[in-house]
Amino acid sequence: MTAASSAPPSAVVIGWDIGGAHIKASLGIAGHVRDVVQLAAPLWRGLNHLDEAIAAISARWPEFRTARHAVTMTAEMVDLFDDREVGVATLVTHLRARLPADIRFYAGAAGWATTTAAGRLWAQIASANWLATANYVSLHRDPAVLIDIGSTTTDLIALRAGNVCATGRTDAERLISGELVYLGVARTPLCALAAQIRCADERYNVMNEMFATTADVFRLTGELEAAHDLYPPADERSKDLAATRRRLARMIGRDAREAPASTWHEFALAWRDAMLDELDRNLIEVLQRFDTADTVTIVGAGSGAFLAARLAQRHRLPYCSFSQLVEAPGVAATWLDTCAPSVAVAQLAARIPA
Repeated sequence: MTAASSAPPSAVVIGWDIGGAHIKASLGIAGHVRDVVQLAAPLWRGLNHLDEAIAAISARWPEFRTARHAVTMTAEMVDLFDDREVGVATLVTHLRARLPADIRFYAGAAGWATTTAAGRLWAQIASANWLATANYVSLHRDPAVLIDIGSTTTDLIALRAGNVCATGRTDAERLISGELVYLGVARTPLCALAAQIRCADERYNVMNEMFATTADVFRLTGELEAAHDLYPPADERSKDLAATRRRLARMIGRDAREAPASTWHEFALAWRDAMLDELDRNLIEVLQRFDTADTVTIVGAGSGAFLAARLAQRHRLPYCSFSQLVEAPGVAATWLDTCAPSVAVAQLAARIPA
């Protein structure tokens, strides 16, 4: 818990990234990040999970009641809501009743929406968290591509001449442009990565069943931190390495006992390569928007930033993490990449006149 601040209320900003599976929040005081937190919140199961996250964050930060609150969201997409407009409206109403009065919603080029204006600007508010991160990064790196790889999705955003050069704005448009890829390092079903996969000396057709997720892959490679692995596995059993190998083997109709642990580690690397290949296919499209003379920096964010670093290596491009662009004390610094949109909206909102 942070110590109470003597800074005036207008100097205290809490940034929120309201996702369908996680709530991420960042506490900023006088423009400096003081704390960052991520909580599991399966909002498709009900808004009580959002309430629990708000309660936990309120208890964590004494500044909660006097802070300005800056919100971005993607949770309007969960199947709790009939459509995205209803989702935004419901979340705005829900947050208005539970957060202090000084609350603004990030609406990209439309600016910051009050709770009154949010209904009119719902399309600009919906799933704009990538744009908040990109706008913040554009202030610090140019030219660059922001690659934010989270638990569920990946954003690939071109930044040039201080501008966000995305050709898509909505999720649908960005799925067309290659700027949004629905692959992440924890919650993606493995059968979404490849129709065929190699194990040892054989190539297998993949079982299109929810037997395993990308969390199993990156748990086995040792790249997914336990703190970012918040949801139960596909079989809702153990996350230990033996159980992880068992789930991976099942993807090709085998049992883990049929091969040594080294085989299943190599198998995990094959899945990892399949995900990198798909992300790279989309990254190549984004890189084509730059001049050949541009020295583009890859800026990695998200719990899967380690894959962004690999993509930079593939293209022999300079790399930096989002966390290198922001200062934060102690443990909070380790959460900057994972919670980048919440940090970005807090930092951007701190520029709003009181």
